[in-house]
Amino acid sequence: MAKYKRRIYLINPPFQIRFSLYICFLLFLSSLIYPLTIYDLMSNFMEYGKQFAPELETQLSEKRWTLIVILSLWQLGFIAMTFIICIFLTHKVAGPLYKLMMFFSAIRDGRDNGNLKFREGDYFQEVAEGYNEAFAKLKEDYKNDMVYLEEVNSYLNNLSLVVPDDKKVVIQQISKRLNEMQEKFNNR
Repeated sequence: MAKYKRRIYLINPPFQIRFSLYICFLLFLSSLIYPLTIYDLMSNFMEYGKQFAPELETQLSEKRWTLIVILSLWQLGFIAMTFIICIFLTHKVAGPLYKLMMFFSAIRDGRDNGNLKFREGDYFQEVAEGYNEAFAKLKEDYKNDMVYLEEVNSYLNNLSLVVPDDKKVVIQQISKRLNEMQEKFNNR
């Protein structure tokens, strides 16, 4: 059986794009220091070199702008690569959260999807394990409660045989309500 490979990387676009843009913006702000420092360094070097070789100033000025353009293009490429990497990394967060939301929706709609399992390599594997353990505990408690409701209903039916007729109506109403509760929960 072939391994499932996700082809959609934008699972929660608002979160993933916003997060990636924040990271890229911070990277851009922090990387402004390099071109400005190089520009300042070359300007100081040109001032110093102008004293000894004035013709060198125009050559260095051209090289300075070429270097700044190259550094800027490299920085834009690096930011674009960072944006793409952030999308890949955030889909390993958004995917499990999306799947968890789908499991909660199924529970709300009365369906049981079985055990929650995230893809290998997704983050928050412990969330799936915790969900599965919690849901197994809830199922076990539910079974125990259903067994107890059946016992209570049986006791009430036996009790209705020995109580006066005016009390039988109340016991029958309670018994009817217990049956409705069991039916409702058994249909889920």
